[in-house]
Amino acid sequence: MKAKVPFFDLSTQFKSIEVEIKSAMDEVFQNQQFILGSKVQALEEAIAQYCRARYAIGVASGSDALLLALMALGIGAGDEVILPPFTFFATAGSVSRLGATPVFVDIERETYNIDPSKIGEKITPRTRAIIPVHLFGQCADMNPLLKIAKEKKLFVIEDAAQALGAEYKPNAESQGRRAGQMGDLGCFSFYPTKNLGAFGDAGMVVTDNPALAEKVRLLRVHGSQPKYFHKSIGINSRLDTIQAAILLVKFKYLEKWTSERQKKAERYQLLFRDLLSSVKGLELPAVQYQNRHIFHQYVIRVQERDQVRKFLTENGIGTDIYYPVPLHLQECYSFLKYHPRDLPNSEKASEEVLALPIYPELTEDQQKAVVDGIKAFYKKSGARGQ
Repeated sequence: MKAKVPFFDLSTQFKSIEVEIKSAMDEVFQNQQFILGSKVQALEEAIAQYCRARYAIGVASGSDALLLALMALGIGAGDEVILPPFTFFATAGSVSRLGATPVFVDIERETYNIDPSKIGEKITPRTRAIIPVHLFGQCADMNPLLKIAKEKKLFVIEDAAQALGAEYKPNAESQGRRAGQMGDLGCFSFYPTKNLGAFGDAGMVVTDNPALAEKVRLLRVHGSQPKYFHKSIGINSRLDTIQAAILLVKFKYLEKWTSERQKKAERYQLLFRDLLSSVKGLELPAVQYQNRHIFHQYVIRVQERDQVRKFLTENGIGTDIYYPVPLHLQECYSFLKYHPRDLPNSEKASEEVLALPIYPELTEDQQKAVVDGIKAFYKKSGARGQ
């Protein structure tokens, strides 16, 4: 059955900017410059300014952004990198690909981001870096994390794949610090469903450090400078010019789209108001420290998660689960000897989180249909949580 409310809808957004997108693509076709070039440089400059960082380097994907950041810092075999287990696989996978060991630290229950108070106990002489993940569009609690990193002389790589434009601790007197700009390096993804999405894979690394910027720039082209002369062993991870051209068009609308996402989040808050008082165990997203949350995802907690999702699917409402199994319990990491209940907040989140539709083009009627669907589940089942 075709969903009445799709979990995500890229077609509506495309129709609104179709002429501009096709014009930008046609310019690339006419110029025949498909690798790097002026479009990539223009996007790098735009993203650097937007993130309030000095440098930005376009790469082939968000996963490669993490990998290249780690490579630029010299992370490798024998090293340990601290990160949360409640995240997309690339956060840990990039560490493992370099022969280093991911060390998982549990998350805060309300924000789903890494818990800084639990980092210290996991630091060993082999620890080289911390990767906080700004999950679902909200910055992790960076001040205590950065303090620990400074005291222990550790690098910080921000996984900001879901958080382009998110801000940490803004207030009436000043803007908050932007995601990606607070650590040594920040990593972004432009996967098609991101707030700023390409027509395929694409990514970006940002930094204020000129030496690290140059290192990433070198590593993305096999460590070659000039051509065919290799100073380092890098990888092939260049941002395609056609993706940069598309992203430059969409970037003009990013703030408008972010504002629309925030409005949808506020409307969900109102629509859920009555249900919150009657259903125990139902929780809406928490915004910490008045952060600028960009709502890449709108994730609720519900104790009957799988039953609720099944009911919504049967009634034409799209949802998703980010993430059904935390990384420390994934089969490929069984050699690390983690056990169930080792990281309880992450494990409980994996059992209860449910992502609802949230995108700029989502209509008020569609949002009402989502919430009405959840209300109908509880009415039909007679469940009121535990």
